[in-house]
Amino acid sequence: MRESTGKVLLLDDDESILRSVGRLLGASGYHVLSFQSARALLDSDETETADCIILDLGLPDSDGLRVQETLAAAGGGQSIVFLTGRGDIPASVRAMKAGAVDFLTKPVEAETLLAAVNMARQRACALREVEEKKASVVRRLRSLTAREAQVMHLVVAGRLNKQIAADLGTVEKTIKVHRGRMMTKLGVRTVADLVRLVAVADPPDIGPKSNYDQGRR
Repeated sequence: MRESTGKVLLLDDDESILRSVGRLLGASGYHVLSFQSARALLDSDETETADCIILDLGLPDSDGLRVQETLAAAGGGQSIVFLTGRGDIPASVRAMKAGAVDFLTKPVEAETLLAAVNMARQRACALREVEEKKASVVRRLRSLTAREAQVMHLVVAGRLNKQIAADLGTVEKTIKVHRGRMMTKLGVRTVADLVRLVAVADPPDIGPKSNYDQGRR
């Protein structure tokens, strides 16, 4: 049995399309889930883990562009491929501007569709890696005490230990201790590494006004 190369959600009100595309993708190793209405797809938890979502443009209860907007508003929709028999240039431009991987018209050659789905899968994997890295950094940032977060903020701002001590009303030796603990918890050795790490997380509140463990010292 061929190992699955990813999960694809297929939305189309045409049963013959669902069968033919489903067979094609299944034969290529994809796990395919088919939907005949926009509501059924949007109500499914499968959208959160799909590698690609193939959307028809014209649907009985909605349209593909509206589904794309809804998925994007929920934090998804980055790995969408449109497959429609009634596409036009304005619709294709709108879909691509909103982040669609490709906009294909029926009938479509198997090779063209598989290439688009593979590209969508690669994009989905890359996005997940970025999100996992960001989540890891945020967890490390949240492990800091309030004082360590303040020191981190000032180090990132380019302040020296002596300046940080003056800013926080303490002595340089204490700042060195907090700084050392902070760098160890975050797994960085240099200020440059620290700056890059903070940029990955891009949290809205880092430093003296941080919400990180305010009760700890």
